[in-house]
Amino acid sequence: MINVDVLSYTLAIVMFLGMISYLFGERMHISYIPILIVVGMIFGPILGTINREMAHYIFDYVRVFGLVIILFTEGHDLKWPLLKKHMATIGMLDTVGLLITALIAAFAFSWLFHVPFVVGFLFGAIISATDPATLIPLFKQHKVNEDIKTVIVTESIFNDPLGIVLTTLAIAFLLPNAQSAHFLESFAKFTGLYPAAVLFFLYEVGVSIAIGIGLGILGYWLIRWLKLERTPVIYALSLAFGGFFIGEYFQASGYLVATTIGIVLGNHKIFFKRFGESKSVQQALDFEVRFNEILSNLSTVFIFLLLGASLDLKIIGANLVLGLIIAGVVIFVARPLAGTTLLPLKKWSWREYLFISFEGPRGVVPAALASLPLSLGRLYHNSQLVSWGETILSVTVIVVLTAVIVETLWVGPFKKKLLKD
Repeated sequence: MINVDVLSYTLAIVMFLGMISYLFGERMHISYIPILIVVGMIFGPILGTINREMAHYIFDYVRVFGLVIILFTEGHDLKWPLLKKHMATIGMLDTVGLLITALIAAFAFSWLFHVPFVVGFLFGAIISATDPATLIPLFKQHKVNEDIKTVIVTESIFNDPLGIVLTTLAIAFLLPNAQSAHFLESFAKFTGLYPAAVLFFLYEVGVSIAIGIGLGILGYWLIRWLKLERTPVIYALSLAFGGFFIGEYFQASGYLVATTIGIVLGNHKIFFKRFGESKSVQQALDFEVRFNEILSNLSTVFIFLLLGASLDLKIIGANLVLGLIIAGVVIFVARPLAGTTLLPLKKWSWREYLFISFEGPRGVVPAALASLPLSLGRLYHNSQLVSWGETILSVTVIVVLTAVIVETLWVGPFKKKLLKD
């Protein structure tokens, strides 16, 4: 039974600490994401101001709600002309590059922690996605070239939902009785497990994008026909979460559906150009985007602060050295090797390749997925998965913290050394 007073207190203290962390990051010109995790750890397991079990309970809900809002909002920011121009680069990074990152991280995790490779693959899938929210403000501050910025940010926006799809696949391998694995099992009856995994991934991506495009088109025309400029926020949220639900109902990725809807609405002037410009639609979407950006920031605060508050510091301490080694592997090995997928394109100079390769911090999606194995272990009463889940959670946090701190600090120096003004 949840104590309402404790719940209200936890929500209030998280919002207050989030505001302080955000202001501190703004004043110091650094990413506020590692600050949120550290503040959560201080006021959670260290001082006990935030109850760890309550933090974990809220986190399980915020993780889903927050990711839908964040990905839907980020979808609006994708500009179709630049996306089309760099489609090959983004496509290689978000498919082959994503898989390379996941596999290298998986090998490192399974070898260092002496666990089955499938457990390492779950960790690799969780940590595979990069984070646009971390770098967008820094790229603005350091005025990074628009093409480079577009590639890195757009890659991140797409690999967020694709990383979730890969994680769903890894869970199906590890926990066949999980609800998300039933659909994969139905494929495997006819093709075998590994071909089924490929078909499952293609199905998730293809169907999710198709549903997202369909709902995005429907969403645009409803705004235009029904003149919904007075209720754009409620309408947009219902569209995002309705898309998420429909995607999940059809065994696709609700997160990718929400992202695709955002892309269609954010580029409505291009996609619906032949129907003439609608000022009412533009006003509605401008208002909706501003509000969703606030919700997105709030979701980020809750995800990272509650993540820090729900950690077991004994397990963090026990895994610190190996976690830092894995962070080094992800930053200095996996990401640059994933970036080699760009070389056959012959589109980027070696300096640009290096900048892209060393700017891929892990962030909100790995943080939001970090506790999923632990939650599933508890849900299905799997003591082994609970043990692995605690390790995955702690190492993910170490990798996220290390990557965000290191890769935000060297943006300026790398920009001066590698990119032309």
